[in-house]
Amino acid sequence: MTAFSVSHPSSFTRQSCSPFPLFRPSPHFQFPLSFRTAENFRFRIRYKFPKSIFPTESSSQLSDEENEPETDVDDDEDDVAAEEYELVSGEFDQYGEQDEYDHDGVTEDNDANTTTLGRESRIEQFKWQRVERLRSEVREYGEEIIDVEELSSIYSFRIDKFQRVAIQAFLRGSSVVVSAPTSSGKTLIAESAAVATVARGRRLFYTTPLKALSNQKFREFRETFGDNDVGLLTGDSAVNRDAQVLIMTTEILRNMLYQSVGLASSESTLSNVDVIVLDEVHYLSDISRGTVWEEIVIYCPKDVQLICLSATVANPDELAGWIGQIHGKTELVTSSKRPVPLTWHFSTKTDMLPLLNEKGTGMNRMLSLKNIQLDSSGDNSYKNESSRRRKSRRYENDLPSSSKNDMNSIRRSQVPQVIDTLWHLNARDMLPAVWFIFSRKGCDVSVQYLEECKLLDECEMTEVELALKRFRLQYPDATRESAVKGLLRGVAAHHAGCLPLWKAFIEELFQRGLVKVVFATETLAAGINMPARTAVISTLSKRTESGRTLLSSNELLQMAGRAGRRGIDEKGHAVLVQTSYEGAEECCKVLFSGLEPLVSQFTASYGMVLNLLAGAKVTRRSPESVEGDASQSGRTLEEARKLVEQSFGNYVGSNVMLTSKEELARIQNEIQMLTSEITDEAIDKKSRKLLSPSAYKEIADLQEELREEKRLRTELRRRMELERIFSWKPLLEELGSEHLPFMCLQHTDSDGLQHLIPAVYLGKVDSLNTSKVNNMVLERDSFALNKDFCLDETKSEHQIEPSYHVALSSDNSWYLFTEKWIKAVYRSGFPNVALAKGDALAREIMMLLLDKEEMQWQRVAESEFGGLWSMDGSLETWSWSLNVPVLSSLSEEDQVVGFTETYQNAVERYKDQRNRVSRLKKKIARTEGFKDYKKIIDIAKFTEEKIRRLKARSRRLITRIEQIEPSGWKEFLQISNIIHEIRALDVNTHAIFPLGETAAAIRGENELWLAMVLRNKILLDLKPAQLAAVCGSLVSEGIKVRPWKNNSYIYEASTTVMNMISLLDEQRSSLLQLQEKHGVKIPCCLDSQFSGMVEAWASGLTWKEIMLDCAMDEGDLARLLRRTIDLLAQVPKLPDIDRQLQSNAVKAASVMDRPPISELVG
Repeated sequence: MTAFSVSHPSSFTRQSCSPFPLFRPSPHFQFPLSFRTAENFRFRIRYKFPKSIFPTESSSQLSDEENEPETDVDDDEDDVAAEEYELVSGEFDQYGEQDEYDHDGVTEDNDANTTTLGRESRIEQFKWQRVERLRSEVREYGEEIIDVEELSSIYSFRIDKFQRVAIQAFLRGSSVVVSAPTSSGKTLIAESAAVATVARGRRLFYTTPLKALSNQKFREFRETFGDNDVGLLTGDSAVNRDAQVLIMTTEILRNMLYQSVGLASSESTLSNVDVIVLDEVHYLSDISRGTVWEEIVIYCPKDVQLICLSATVANPDELAGWIGQIHGKTELVTSSKRPVPLTWHFSTKTDMLPLLNEKGTGMNRMLSLKNIQLDSSGDNSYKNESSRRRKSRRYENDLPSSSKNDMNSIRRSQVPQVIDTLWHLNARDMLPAVWFIFSRKGCDVSVQYLEECKLLDECEMTEVELALKRFRLQYPDATRESAVKGLLRGVAAHHAGCLPLWKAFIEELFQRGLVKVVFATETLAAGINMPARTAVISTLSKRTESGRTLLSSNELLQMAGRAGRRGIDEKGHAVLVQTSYEGAEECCKVLFSGLEPLVSQFTASYGMVLNLLAGAKVTRRSPESVEGDASQSGRTLEEARKLVEQSFGNYVGSNVMLTSKEELARIQNEIQMLTSEITDEAIDKKSRKLLSPSAYKEIADLQEELREEKRLRTELRRRMELERIFSWKPLLEELGSEHLPFMCLQHTDSDGLQHLIPAVYLGKVDSLNTSKVNNMVLERDSFALNKDFCLDETKSEHQIEPSYHVALSSDNSWYLFTEKWIKAVYRSGFPNVALAKGDALAREIMMLLLDKEEMQWQRVAESEFGGLWSMDGSLETWSWSLNVPVLSSLSEEDQVVGFTETYQNAVERYKDQRNRVSRLKKKIARTEGFKDYKKIIDIAKFTEEKIRRLKARSRRLITRIEQIEPSGWKEFLQISNIIHEIRALDVNTHAIFPLGETAAAIRGENELWLAMVLRNKILLDLKPAQLAAVCGSLVSEGIKVRPWKNNSYIYEASTTVMNMISLLDEQRSSLLQLQEKHGVKIPCCLDSQFSGMVEAWASGLTWKEIMLDCAMDEGDLARLLRRTIDLLAQVPKLPDIDRQLQSNAVKAASVMDRPPISELVG
């Protein structure tokens, strides 16, 4: 990209995407190409890809690394718009090739595949008959006949050893914790327990963390047990709630258990319940919801067996030990074996190679950064590995410094397009695939990018068309028309922006083999049954509230676990992709970093405190209430404390904290002892003992001289750095006053790798009108500068003091830095002019954008002259960063050379001193006793390395100890003080007031706030649709307008609704003040932004009308409406709520609960 010259302000034009003109290649050029692989795979392409694999001329093709990540489970992250991508026109034609395997191997044709699917259908057809046969035998001969052989006989295959062991533990009456890889068959254990429980005439509760997963399990269990014996509870859906097998979300079960604490199951709301299954129990570590799993285990009656199913974690023994201690006998069953072996691959621009070496113990050396660098240089003079190794060192020394050090540029050149990787997947028979991209926009754009690539044969396309017709007839408004073209080609997107009905449709087609590639966000890894042959992870980093973070090994393995279908595939494939940020080294680092432990997230809530202290007094509930009535007296604070202190975190603290501290003390003692062995005095003592007196004296004198010379070298280096800082100051002031110059920042990471960062200079912090940055630099100690520079010689000439500056890099990151980190400044840059008449100047616009950021700076490097900090930019800064040129396009002639003579002299003095130190080292090496002395030095270096490893272990232990949180009793008391002061509950007498009764019965993030709103008499004047709009404002947290939806709108709420929300805001402010007084930080949501959308839907607008040019994703709107319906559905069941309000809530909920947002059941 060409640098913008100061002398050409006219080059600025006003555009919707970018404040600067951008060059974009035409999307209409064609380059026909046709070839055929050995597997009869044909691809026709109309554009050029590099290196003749898929020649292309466009530099803006879709690549995985351009898809910014989002956390899709809670859907509370902004999606970052992807760059504009060219559409691809091509075909994938398959002649007799199959993506399915049968039980014996690879099927050869469509008939064989049909036979396989037919056989699987018959297996499912007979399973319910086998279950019914077992139930009949139990009725005839008694439940004593139930054993592991009887339960395994309902399956047409031999169950695995870990499944057999877990079932045996269950049959012995123990609770069971099962930790095994994703897709290894953990659900079979729960299903077997359900068969045994139903055969005994008892009940089993099955909990999941997600409504979609509950719906899926509901359908699966009905296939096994029939419609009459399976029920579903998901908050706003209730089907056959008295069934023997009842499936529900975890929050529903937690609320049912509040009134059962301390009671046997026969006396509680869990009458006839023998077993509770906690699926995905590793959610216990989830920051926002993990406490629910802990509460269930704590409150669960001890005569109920628990079956806890978890993905592989580092500390399943601690989980099992905790459950055993507070609940009863618990057995742990673990398995690390996958039923389908997993192979790891790495995709680059030109190839797909094994990620690991032959032993699977480390990275494939062909993927090293050095080899990638040599490949990208275009030198093809040697190809084989041995010659590459011989020549790589010589070649490396010949590389120019910018190519040698700018590793991000090398990585960027090897980033594959989506179609590069897809070509390899299809050619190697690795489809179907789930392709994880951490943004909705990335998923949708990928589908559009491939919608001309034909992955289905004619028969499969016909099946998809028929399925689409049936879906349209049943759900006319739920069809995602923008995705139909891709779906007919075999590609689809699956993310939280889609309607639940559409996602379920995609899942069904994928399971039938009619979708070959699904681009999905992270949600799909959370237990949804969509196994594939291959899982592609497009990037190792994703955006979170704290900025860009790497995936954990647990998250990576959870997604990779989708690969490999039991009974179909001989092996599964996990493909990691080269990005601008991560290469194979980073992939292996995450993969081999080890599993993360479960960490307690136990925290108190208003509902918890009210139900534990006075739960028994919440008796005015309707007959429809799930929880029912109770007659138990309120618990004392001491009784509540005993329950709270049974948290998993407290258990881990009591057992692990002591052990960890003991080990930490031992390591620190060892470090202290080893450090004493490598001090100058210790080495001197060993040298005196080993060397002759003359040899010792010669080396000792030279070593003393060397120490002094090194001290002087350090001082001269420091002086050189200060003079360099002083040289940059006037240059930055001069250039910065005229325009926004380009610059290059540099730093060296912990591995010794130098990074060069192209950026555009904004200005000196204290001269910019940016209050946030100014205040942060002034107030935070981490940004404090050491101003005590004791260099008398320098001070006599000028005062040198580093300052902080701000720049925006080409990868859309803000950088905060001192002069220490500047490598070069260029004359060219952005003109500081208005883009259009009446607009602000360019620098002022960028300052405003900087001030809008959340100030979540992360330290990149540090020094005594100030740190280098970075922070991700926003969507608005993205268009500016696109115009920052890469370093290779900036010429050396354009660099500003303005170093002072004093600085040049300081450099020369430092070089002379460095040479003096080098000569002195050589002189020491030629002394008489150096050989023996070197042995002492080598031992000291070995000891230093051992100390380094011990310090790393010490840091890990300290981190682990810091993760062990206190019991949560402090938060419990803080909340109890609030409910006492606001007159919801008298903590001393346990008398619960009407406000407390209502709050205790509500499900929500801030139960007290919801109760205060719903009990407010001003709501009685609202019509049903207006009441729905107000309720929508209480549950809209995390719902956002999507930035890429140009020319879109959302409905505005009526004046009545807006006035009502304004009145409620005063009540909200008083509660927030009370929370702040007592140190409680629980959000009180009240957002009118989307109330108009809720009001429009509740008023009867059709889905097509409400979504026409809507600024919201369909999935976001559906989620908001379902949350609103969920809250409205609670109102009639809440105690002490006006009947008029309850009636209006019922009317509003009934109108809103219509397709296409109706809950998907059965």
